[in-house]
Amino acid sequence: MEHLASSPASCCPPADAQPDLRPVEGAEADEELALLAKALGHAARVQILRLLARSEACVCGDIVDELPLAQSTVSQHLKVLKDAGLIRGEVDGPRVAYCLEPRTLRRVKALIGGL
Repeated sequence: MEHLASSPASCCPPADAQPDLRPVEGAEADEELALLAKALGHAARVQILRLLARSEACVCGDIVDELPLAQSTVSQHLKVLKDAGLIRGEVDGPRVAYCLEPRTLRRVKALIGGL
């Protein structure tokens, strides 16, 4: 999987390290958890997150090479993850390089921990 790795600084800005002080209970938190859970609710999207966690940054073509899915399917899964804020994608020439959004992943953990 060495070919997946690239410099995270080259494709994604630094992650926001500020603590998230929003409540983990209540109607808004429940809605947020439901939306994030929906984005995580497909095995291919979980695989993509695992790939990104191991490599720190990827380009879409490299992700496609690692999954038994068509490029268009991988692109749709990446869109769902990006729309949910779980990943970031930056244009890197003719490609889009993706990386995890640590703040959102911390939020998922907090929301689940609040159950």
